[in-house]
Amino acid sequence: MFAYFLEKLGEWIERAEERRRHDYLARASDLADVERRMRRIERHGYSF
Repeated sequence: MFAYFLEKLGEWIERAEERRRHDYLARASDLADVERRMRRIERHGYSF
């Protein structure tokens, strides 16, 4: 039961992170900004 809870919690966290990355990229002003943001995520992760 505890393992199931941890698995579901991990899935929830992954989905939340994916939504945050998507929202961050969606706020880009143009293609160059999207690319800059993608590189920043790749280098540093999402911490904005």
